[in-house]
Amino acid sequence: MNEMQLKFLARSENEEFARNAVAAFALPLNPSLVEISDIKTAVSEAVTNCIVHGYAGAEGWITLSCRTEDGCLYVEVSDNGKGIANLEQALTPFYTSLPGEERSGMGFTIMQTFMTSFSVDSKEGTGTTVKMSKDFGAKAEADAG
Repeated sequence: MNEMQLKFLARSENEEFARNAVAAFALPLNPSLVEISDIKTAVSEAVTNCIVHGYAGAEGWITLSCRTEDGCLYVEVSDNGKGIANLEQALTPFYTSLPGEERSGMGFTIMQTFMTSFSVDSKEGTGTTVKMSKDFGAKAEADAG
């Protein structure tokens, strides 16, 4: 087992840092290029949600935690932002709380599709935590079979 935790400001320039840090952390699991791309995309979506929706341009911190264990990468992305008023609605594909902006409403769907497991915990006024995992190698093959 290996673990890491990063804390960084909720700024768009830190999105690439977060995605690359998680990709580098996952390398001992021997991921394929497609798997690395999936992880980076899911992390980007989670971090972007913190910035755009959690803090809505205000100052704030994002915490990124990762753990590898038994052929699996576990990722947690959390903020202390405004939280999600209606989580069920937010998880609906194509729903966006910012219809006036160029948002697809597919962030959670992308995370769910690209990772092996996905969950969201959110409380209004407290923040949101996204938990994801990705299986690799023999574990991924066993889960698929």
